[in-house]
Order: sequence, then C-alpha cells, then structure tokens
Amino acid sequence: MSIDAHTAEPATAPLGEPVGQPRSSYVYAISRAGTDLDAAAPRLMGLEGCTLRTVTAAGLAALVSSVPADGYSAEGMTARMEDLAELEAIARTHHAMVEAAYASTTVLPMRLATVYLDDTRVVSMLHERAADFGELLSWLEGHVELGVKVYADPRAAAEPPAGSTASAGTASPTTTPGRAYLQQRRAQRRTHRDAYRAAGAVAARIPEAVAGLGRARVVHRPQQGELASGAGENIANEAYLVPADSVPEFRQAVVGLAEDAPGVRIEVTGPWAPYSFATPPAAGERS
Repeated sequence: MSIDAHTAEPATAPLGEPVGQPRSSYVYAISRAGTDLDAAAPRLMGLEGCTLRTVTAAGLAALVSSVPADGYSAEGMTARMEDLAELEAIARTHHAMVEAAYASTTVLPMRLATVYLDDTRVVSMLHERAADFGELLSWLEGHVELGVKVYADPRAAAEPPAGSTASAGTASPTTTPGRAYLQQRRAQRRTHRDAYRAAGAVAARIPEAVAGLGRARVVHRPQQGELASGAGENIANEAYLVPADSVPEFRQAVVGLAEDAPGVRIEVTGPWAPYSFATPPAAGERS
C-alpha cells in the first residue's frame, strides 16, 4: 500500500466528477505519454464509480481516478484492508483497470492502493521516478506475464489407467480385513509420496524447459485454500516474463512436462499485464 503522507489540503473533485468532499488521486498504472491510453481512459470506470483520466509529466502518463480522501487515507485504507469483501472489491477493480489499460499499450501496474493527495503530487512522482519508469517500460515492451502453477494430486495418481480394472491396495480372497486395511494405507502413503516427488521433479524442470523463451522469472509463495484453483495442492507458483509472440511455444513446453507424470498437473495462466515485474530487478537478474 502506497499512501502519500503529505499533509497539505487535498484537492476537490476534478471537473465533471461529484463535488462535496475532498478527493485524492488513485493511480492504477504508468505508461508512456501520447499512447492510446489517453483515449481509452475516459471510457473506463474505476473505484467509487468514477471515470479514469491520465495525468502526464516527464514523457509518462499515470492512469488515475479520484477517490474520497477520507476513505482512502492511510487510516481509511487500513480499515478497508481488514474487510475481506472490501479488499476483494478494490483488488478486482484495480486489476480490471490495469488489464483494460494493458489492452491499449504497455503499462507498468502500480501496487494496490497507490494513492496520492492530488494530481499535483502524481506529477511530482512522475518527474522523480521518470528514469526508472522509462527504463522499466522499455524492458517490458512486447512482453507479457504468464503464471505457471504445479499441483500434486495423489488422488489422481491413485486412479487406475483407463480400461484397467486394477485397484491400488486390492487384497487377495484370503487376506483378512485388518491386513487388507494396512495394505491399502501403505499403498495410499506410497501414492501420496510419489505424487509429491513427481510434482517436485516436474517443477524443477520448468526453468530449463523454457530457457530462451522467458526474459525473467519470479517465484511466488504456493497458493493455498480458496486462492488455489482445481484439485490437488499447489507446490510451485511462478511467473515468467515472455515475449508476446512466444506464448504458444512457452505453453506447449511447460504443459508437456506433466504428460507422463500421474498425479501432477500444470496450470499456465495469462497472458497478464506484468504485475510480478513491476519492480526493477536487481543488477544481473534480467538475463
């Protein structure tokens, strides 16, 4: 969360927006000035139902909308972030605006809840960070973000091959119920262990498999609970910066790694705006 901490009086609503309360400037993304973003912005509706606009300076354009100053102050945002429904609504709108902007031009997504006191402060920010933003936009030009998630699913690994009548842990007619139960439990543990080992091995092969297809890689924490999609447990969650024309080849190279690995599933998501690469990499990390 990036809240402008200056204490000057906040600006009133820009022309054409509701009046009656002080307004702050919420920044969704940064692009170069003079792109199609200028024409696209007025057609987009962001937080609090306000239309978007661009604020330009130093050859850059910030995609901005006005928000109530009190509700989006440091204290107001802290309260909003503690309300999961409110947080989800803000995140969804923020994401939708970034993706809509990305359809028009290369953009640098800003962090959730990047709020400045007014457009004047946004202009100052663009001047102060013009060199970094310009370099990063050049680096991202022509690239998209793809998400790669690897899942271990022991239940899928335990399923017999199509057309087979075999069942793991099936006891012979002379096996006692107790022994049959122990055999079944051992088979389940083996299947569980094998599925996780196979998933780990597949995840380890991905960077080599896509060498030359991705410009950069970021490792995220595996997703759990409601954030994880589909069956199995997410054991690897990575993002890759990929040239837009290499996306089909990248997908084929990654998904094919799980073809002969029962109980392993790979999910490739995107293309997205480059959220994971919005912060300039440290020296030597771009190769």
